[in-house]
Amino acid sequence: MPADSEAIAEQVFIALADPSRRAILAALAAEGPATATDLAGRLPITRQAIAKHLALLAEAGLVTAEPGERRRVRYRLRSAPMQVAQQFLAALARDWDSPLGALKDHLDRDARKDATIPRGEDRDGTADQGR
Repeated sequence: MPADSEAIAEQVFIALADPSRRAILAALAAEGPATATDLAGRLPITRQAIAKHLALLAEAGLVTAEPGERRRVRYRLRSAPMQVAQQFLAALARDWDSPLGALKDHLDRDARKDATIPRGEDRDGTADQGR
């Protein structure tokens, strides 16, 4: 992943680390663009706190500020930074898929071996001595 993509992903993960920012993003996703005042009416967060969270979300590129009527600023979601973070996570998942698949295969083979061993014998075929 290019360095600039890593920087974008890092900012997204920092922004998503806070539950209030996740709630703001969820509200914008569910109900569309909104002002800080609109969001304060929907969420259990003060308008001032929402404004600070929106500034950080804008810095991470997750929202964009659009001038509205009477100097009101509406915030709209931006998906591009989230897609970069998703690509980062997908690359990590691919790196884990092969080792986890190999472990699953190994455990499945062991389970099949255990199922075929007659009761009272160890894996090596010797009689179980009551261990």
